Amino acid sequence: MATAQTVIDPEFVKKLEHLHIYSKRAFIGQTKGERRSKKRGSSVEFADFRDYSMGDDLRYVDWRAYARLDKLFVKLFIEEEDLSVHLLIDTSKSMDFGAPMTKAVYARRAAAALGYVALSEYDRVSVAAFSGELGKLMPPQRGKSGLIPFFRHLEERTPVGGGTNFGDALSKYSAQIRNPGIAIVISDFFDDTYMRGLKALMSRRMQIVLLHVMDPEELDPTLTGDLRLIDSETGEHREVSMSPYVIAQYKAHVTEFCDGLKSTASKYGMDYVRTSTDIPMETVMLQYLRRSGLLR
Repeated sequence: MATAQTVIDPEFVKKLEHLHIYSKRAFIGQTKGERRSKKRGSSVEFADFRDYSMGDDLRYVDWRAYARLDKLFVKLFIEEEDLSVHLLIDTSKSMDFGAPMTKAVYARRAAAALGYVALSEYDRVSVAAFSGELGKLMPPQRGKSGLIPFFRHLEERTPVGGGTNFGDALSKYSAQIRNPGIAIVISDFFDDTYMRGLKALMSRRMQIVLLHVMDPEELDPTLTGDLRLIDSETGEHREVSMSPYVIAQYKAHVTEFCDGLKSTASKYGMDYVRTSTDIPMETVMLQYLRRSGLLR
């Protein structure tokens, strides 16, 4: 059975208890949770008064104010709601790269940590894996009672063969969203259709966070000599001679790719965080995502 210990380190779990996910915009929640809404509801925390209108619930009339002012006022309260957190995980074959930890394992651990924070705050968590198409969806979970099915679902999300199709997969997911919230997309973004998928999420008024996962070898290759490089998703291959010049050109393209993704995210109001599998998850959660504003 999947547990927190099998997905993320138990000592790390203790540090996650002090975090919560912060939404930069107001969303309509489904049930009362741990965060304050800008709506006015009927919780226990007083917020303000307004004039009484015909049909208002007499239980919320301030009778003391009426006795003093001979005018009816209704008490308003701050309503607390849950936030919908959508964890979208790339499980395409390119994510099955890296040593000693693959990008896929790293992505699952990032999702596990974020989901733990959200469920601990009684937010509503949904998980979807995607590759060439949208994978099996996890029914939304809420509260710590949802941790076991959540972790079990994550452990079953392993890379599959074939390529990536961001556009179709995330467009399909967007069409099924009932409660907009924060969409955290965890991927290496090695697919030309990613922008179409992200725009589909934006059309549902989602707050989008891109967690860009790379492997150190992809950022700074150590390969040398004459090699045959094979695309893990398409099977295409290319003969290359890894000279210092070729490596320098490669690094320049990688920098351009990452900078372009970051620029696109900024243009459309998305948050962008890049990490690599040699960076401890504690650093990502306690520093990178805090700096981005997603966690507090």
